[in-house]
Amino acid sequence: MTVRPIRIVGDPVLRTPCDPITKITEGTRSLVRDLLDTVDDDGRAGVAANQIGVAQRAFSWHLVETGEVGYILNPVIVELSEELQHDDEGCLSVPQLFFPRTRSAYARCVGTNLEGEDVELAGEGIVARLIQHEVGHLDGELYIDGLERSVRKQALRQIRETL
Repeated sequence: MTVRPIRIVGDPVLRTPCDPITKITEGTRSLVRDLLDTVDDDGRAGVAANQIGVAQRAFSWHLVETGEVGYILNPVIVELSEELQHDDEGCLSVPQLFFPRTRSAYARCVGTNLEGEDVELAGEGIVARLIQHEVGHLDGELYIDGLERSVRKQALRQIRETL
C-alpha cells in the first residue's frame, strides 16, 4: 500500500495541464494503485494524479456515502447541468481551508479504465462537485480559481498566511 504525499498550492505541477495517457504501461498501473491507496486515506473524496506529482490525466475517488472507490483515465466532462449548487469546498492541496464555490449541480464525465474499456462517472451533489474539481486539477486549475472575486482575494490572503 502506497499513500503518496499530496502536493500543496505553490507546487508548479498543480498548475501544469496533465498529459493524456496514450498507452497502458506498468507505470500507469502503478499510478492507479497509488491513486487508489492515496484516496482511500481518511477524509479524502478525490485525488488527481498531479496532486501526487504525476502530470498525467487520471484521478481516483472515494465516495464515503456509497463506499465506492474508483478511478478514471483521461476523463472528459461531457455534460454539466445549468442548475447550480452552492457549497463550501476544500482541497487536499489547499489544506484546511474551505471557501464557498458554485458548481453545476450535475456532471458527467467519460474516460477509460486500465483495460481500455469506457468508464463513466456521473451524479449530482458531491459527485458532480468531485468530477468538476478533479478534472479542474488535471487542467492545471485549483478550485480557488473559480471563487467569486472578493472570496478569492480572501482565500489567497489566508493561503499566504497559512502556508
